[in-house]
Order: sequence, then C-alpha cells, then structure tokens
Amino acid sequence: MYQPQKIEDAVLALLGAFQLEDGRAWKRYDFSVMEALHAQGWITDPRAKAESVYLTPEGQDRALQLARKLLEA
Repeated sequence: MYQPQKIEDAVLALLGAFQLEDGRAWKRYDFSVMEALHAQGWITDPRAKAESVYLTPEGQDRALQLARKLLEA
C-alpha cells in the first residue's frame, strides 16, 4: 500500500517542478491528493473551474525543496 503523505509529497514536487513563472500549475492529478494539498495550505482550491491551481508562497518553497530532493540527479 502506498503512503498518502509520500504521494502528496511527490505530487507537490511535480507541481513545483512544472509550475509556471507566476506559481500556476496544471491540476491534472488525483483529486483526493489535490484536496489534501489544498487542506494543508500548499495550493489554491482545486475545485475551481480553472484548469490550474496556484501554489501558495509556502507551497512554492516546499514544492521546490521536494522537487530537488526527489527528482534531481
């Protein structure tokens, strides 16, 4: 069984790795994970009609830390 916190960390890392210059990122991930990231204050509400979410300033910092940790060679 996968650990939900590890999945959330991985998705947040991917959001950080692929965010646009203004912190906007596409929200094409499992909805329960996106809801959990929103509840933790890392991203804006994924239930909005827009195709993307914004990482909060704290979410941007955490996402970049996780992207470096999980994705850099």
